[in-house]
Amino acid sequence: MKPRATWPALVAAAMALVAGVAAPDASAQAAWPSKPIRIVVPFPPGGTTDILARAAAQKMAEAWKEQAVIDNRPGAGGNIGAELVAKAPADGYTMLMGTVGTHAINASLYAKMPYDHVKDFAPVILVAAVPNVMVVHPSVPAATVAEFIAWAKANPGKVNFASSGSGTSIHLAGELFKTQTGLAMTHVPYKGSAPAIADLIGGQVQVMFDNLPSALPQIRGGRLRALAVTSRERANALPDVPTVAESGLPGFEASSWFGLLAPTGTPREVVVRVNAEIARWLASSDAKDKLASQGAVAAGGSPEDFASHITAETAKWQKVVRESGAKVD
Repeated sequence: MKPRATWPALVAAAMALVAGVAAPDASAQAAWPSKPIRIVVPFPPGGTTDILARAAAQKMAEAWKEQAVIDNRPGAGGNIGAELVAKAPADGYTMLMGTVGTHAINASLYAKMPYDHVKDFAPVILVAAVPNVMVVHPSVPAATVAEFIAWAKANPGKVNFASSGSGTSIHLAGELFKTQTGLAMTHVPYKGSAPAIADLIGGQVQVMFDNLPSALPQIRGGRLRALAVTSRERANALPDVPTVAESGLPGFEASSWFGLLAPTGTPREVVVRVNAEIARWLASSDAKDKLASQGAVAAGGSPEDFASHITAETAKWQKVVRESGAKVD
């Protein structure tokens, strides 16, 4: 007959069992990523959000030898893609390349939002800041902002401005321009910069306040004419192009930014690892030079820095939306 196990022996056995059960979880976390990571881009391919997401995905794949897949989910000013990530499993395998639209503007602009841009997301890292640029079709008889205003006032009801979607900084830049100039321009929203730029080049619309990285190739190729940039200072990529503020509208500013976010509840270890890897890349001369050549400025910082940025930008754009009177039902 076997002797009964003593109380200390039972405790030891129980602790060993618990350790055995816990071990797989610990090793699973340490092994992240063990499958492809999905980065949702809430706009079509070819725009600035897509360009930056693909650059980040490449660095993540190089660092962890695991594929990072881009999933373009355009529509509703970025809300469709953002909602998808907000409701995705918080396991570290789904992230969003968020924008000033999805995480600052839309909360004030849309009458009803399908997600809470603060509560439903864990900020990972601010990737880049991007000025917008006011571009016109070559047929528009204006080489400066002042000339454009004069032409638009002489052609009431005939000027359409394109955007990458309602709620984007591209849209709000146009609304702010309308407010400060008194121009009657019709907003034509698209599902991203690429299709909007295509129609602008084709002459279906006359003007757009596009993100500089996606507009720059068309400007350099002579297919579009740049009149001004919407940032406080001139863009290094277009040093001869003045700011809108310099062009007669003091105080005008409507720039964009882009950053990685994950669903709330994503393991802190994953958020920290992604932040560290992307921050390391953004601090490199390679990233700074590459982004600068495209008209973007490398950002960085901690997840907490990004969260504070979102809070400040939400308040800023809430004021712009209120003053412009822009709304989306």
